[in-house]
Parts: sequence; C-alpha cells; structure tokens
Amino acid sequence: MSAFVAELIGTMILVVLGDGVVANVLLARSKGEGSGWMVIATGWGLAVSVAVYAVGSVSGAHINPAVTVGLA
Repeated sequence: MSAFVAELIGTMILVVLGDGVVANVLLARSKGEGSGWMVIATGWGLAVSVAVYAVGSVSGAHINPAVTVGLA
C-alpha cells in the first residue's frame, strides 16, 4: 500500500469515527443523545488512536493528506 492510499484510509477512519460520535450525541432519537462533551472527546481520541494504529507503519500517520503530498 502506498503512503497516499494509507493517508486516505487513515483520514477516512478519523472522519467517519469522529463525526459519527458527534452525530450520535447531537442527533435526536439516537442512543447517545445528550451524552455530552466527554463522550465526544473520548470518541475523537479513540478515532485518532485507531487511525494512527491502522496506517502508522505505512505512511507515518500524519492523518492529513496535504502533509504526505508535501513531504513526497
């Protein structure tokens, strides 16, 4: 896997998990409705951890495609 594809996957993981937690807390009729900022902060932290663990060995886990392209 190239560094560019790894960054794409890492960024996708970060956005899907992080925004998914925010949506779960803020949207009505969801199981996490009204959970608060602690759940959002924990979710984003776990999203970053999973993304770094998934693509760190391939691309350095910048989790920002602009950095990877700039360093290429």
